Amino acid sequence: MTAPDRAIELPSLPLAFHRTGAAGEHRVDGASLAITAPARTDWFVDPTSGAAVRNAPALLAAVPAGDFTLAARVTAAARSRFDAGCLFLYADDNNWAKLCLEQSPGGSLMIVSVVTRGRSDDCNSEPVAGRSAWLRVARIDESYAFHASADGRRWRFVRLFAFAREEPRLGFEAQSPVGEGCVATFEEISFDARRLTDLRDGS
Repeated sequence: MTAPDRAIELPSLPLAFHRTGAAGEHRVDGASLAITAPARTDWFVDPTSGAAVRNAPALLAAVPAGDFTLAARVTAAARSRFDAGCLFLYADDNNWAKLCLEQSPGGSLMIVSVVTRGRSDDCNSEPVAGRSAWLRVARIDESYAFHASADGRRWRFVRLFAFAREEPRLGFEAQSPVGEGCVATFEEISFDARRLTDLRDGS
C-alpha cells in the first residue's frame, strides 16, 4: 500500500481520511464524495492461483473504539464487469474486506462482498435495480457485519465475519479490474457510534 496523503475530512464524519492505493482522483462536494478508479485497479487475491492485485484507490480512516455503523448511498458509473464502488475495511495487504455495488458479467449491478485473509473469498449477493444502493458496515465487538438497502431504511443482511486482530482502517474504494476506469459516488454518508442489536430484522 502506498504512503498516506494529507488528511481529508468529510462533513459530519468524526474521521480523518487518507488516500491509499493507485493515484485515482477524489472529489469532496459538500457531503458527497466521488472517487475515480483508473483502469486495471482492484483489491483481490485470486483464491485459486494466489494472483494478487492491490492497487485500487481508497480513502481510509482509523477505526474508532467501540461498536459503530458506517453507511452511504453508493452510485457506480460502471461500464465494465467488476467496476464497483465499495465500503472498505483494511488491516494490511493480506487482510481486508469490502462490500461493493459491482457490475456483474451480465451487465447489471449487484451486491458483492469479499473477505480476504491471505486469499480472497468472493460472494455475489442480490441484483440491484438502477445504479445506486445503500451499503453499510457495522462493528459488533470483534466482528463486522455487511448490510445493503434499496432505500436506506430497511437493511438486508449480507454477511457476518470475524476480522484481523489489528485495528483496521475504514472507508471508501472504487475499482475497475478489467475496465478502463470507474467513478463511484458516496452520498448520504453517516457514521453512528451504536451497536446493532439484531442483524437480521431489517434495522
